[in-house]
Amino acid sequence: MNFLFAWRYFKAKKSTNAINVIAWVSIIAVMGITFAFIVVLSVFNGFEGLVKSLYSSFYPDIKISARSGKTIILTQQQLQELAGLKGVRAYSLVAEEKTLLINGDVQVPVNLKGVDTSYESVTDVAQKLIRGNFQTGNIDEPSLVLGNGVENAVGVESDKFIYPLTVYAFKRGMNYNVADPSQALAAASIVTAGTFLIQQDIDNKYAITNLAFMKLMMGLGPNEYSALELALQQGVNANEVQRAIQQKLGLNYKVETKYEQNQSLYSVMNLEKWAIYGILTLMLIVAAFTMIGSLTMLVLEKQKDIQVLKSMGANNSLIQKIFLSEGLLLAGIGSATGVVLALLFCWAQVNFKLIAIQGGTFLIDYYPVELVASDFLLVLITVSLVAFLASWFPSRRAALQPIELRS
Repeated sequence: MNFLFAWRYFKAKKSTNAINVIAWVSIIAVMGITFAFIVVLSVFNGFEGLVKSLYSSFYPDIKISARSGKTIILTQQQLQELAGLKGVRAYSLVAEEKTLLINGDVQVPVNLKGVDTSYESVTDVAQKLIRGNFQTGNIDEPSLVLGNGVENAVGVESDKFIYPLTVYAFKRGMNYNVADPSQALAAASIVTAGTFLIQQDIDNKYAITNLAFMKLMMGLGPNEYSALELALQQGVNANEVQRAIQQKLGLNYKVETKYEQNQSLYSVMNLEKWAIYGILTLMLIVAAFTMIGSLTMLVLEKQKDIQVLKSMGANNSLIQKIFLSEGLLLAGIGSATGVVLALLFCWAQVNFKLIAIQGGTFLIDYYPVELVASDFLLVLITVSLVAFLASWFPSRRAALQPIELRS
């Protein structure tokens, strides 16, 4: 019944035209904020999904490394046991160290990562090449796959450069001698084979070669590695596999999921999303003041109706519900329209690339959008809560009006 009264009050002609104007202003304000909520969160989801997919191309589902120190010991029996765990699809052994890559007078610090032949089954780096081939060579003739930023810094084109580069790495266990620094360094010539483009932080930092060469440069033993990277079967719970591996290897090994390997990145992205939500909520609260003004004027307009309803037996609760329903009706019309417009806009952005990213990029040239059901639910709950609070005070004022009928 209260919604029926609210609908009739919404449609009825008011004695003061300003009431209708303010009511429609509040609807438009809620519509605009809801539209902005959905679109901004969807664009953020699009960028978040893009960044996560880029990082997922380089970082494995599970990474096993040393809890202290730089290397781990993994025997063939341990590797077989890990490969046999439920949910594990493939694994790759890794040896990684900070090195110095030299081309003539150009010196570039690089994280050189040695990988085995299974690496392409664990990550998608090989699918992110923009030049050359994913060839890492062997212990005698090593090849180098460069990150795009490393390639630019060294000043080569990986698929055309015919002269080898020189790579230097510190020998393990050697003390640095100021008189002869070369004693503490292992040096080797290496040719370039290809270039990958994933994400700036990765491209500017990493280069990839073969595992045997890297173990030789680092002076690692037969069963000694920097890390073990694992790929999981689709749909497998990574946390369950993580617990199984940790239980099998013990606490001396650090077992990290993809989220934990990039925890700072995911934490920042989550914080940014909630910051956006907070800013838009403040805008919605400001817009709600138009609703308060509209309902307050409507209460003044309908004082006689309130008196009549109370004289006919309506209690304060019913009166309050009527004007609460009026506020929720205004918010409902505005939010529903905003959701529909946001859906249409996001559909058009995906299909027609309405808004481009200026400046150009290798990855995308338009703003990505990704619609998430939980965002719709969050927005509708937020709009409903703010509308309820905005309607509470005018509706309470209406409910507390005394009966003053005259004979």
